[in-house]
Amino acid sequence: AWSDASLRDFDRPLNKRGRKGAEVMGRHLVEHGCFWDRIIASPAVRVAETIEISSAAGQINPQVRWDRRIYLASSATLLDLLREQEGDPRSILMIGHNPGLEDLIFDLVPDDGTCPLRDIVEQKFPTAAYAVLKLDIDDWGDLAEGCGRLIHLKRPRDLDPN
Repeated sequence: AWSDASLRDFDRPLNKRGRKGAEVMGRHLVEHGCFWDRIIASPAVRVAETIEISSAAGQINPQVRWDRRIYLASSATLLDLLREQEGDPRSILMIGHNPGLEDLIFDLVPDDGTCPLRDIVEQKFPTAAYAVLKLDIDDWGDLAEGCGRLIHLKRPRDLDPN
C-alpha cells in the first residue's frame, strides 16, 4: 500500500490485493503439504502481515527467524545468508522482497530453456508468490549458482483470478 506517503518502505503495509493474495497462498501451502524445517523472513511490516494472514488462513503457527538482512537484499546477500544456515535444515522457506528473491531464482536455476516455470518467474513474480527449488547440494554452505531446479511455482492469481 502506498496510500501513506509518510511511511518508510520498511513500514509499508500490504494493500487489499496483497492481503487477499496472502490468504489464498496460506490455504494453498497447507493444501499442498508445504512445511519447512526453518523459516527466515524480512521483518518489514508487509512481510510480517503476509506471514500472519497466510498462517491464519492455513491454520498454522510457524516459528519464524527474523533477519533484517533479507529486507531489500540482493541475490548475493540472500545466497550468503542461506550458506550460513546452521543445524542442517532440510528445507528453508525464505520470505522477503523483490527484486532479490526473483534474482535468487534466476541465479540458482540455470537459464537453459528446460524450465517453463523459470520463464513464468521472468514474466511476473508478484507479492505472495511461492516457488520451490530443489537444490543439488549436501550442505547449505555448498550453495552455488546454477545448482537448483524450480519444481513448483504458484502465484495468487493462479489460484484465484479475482
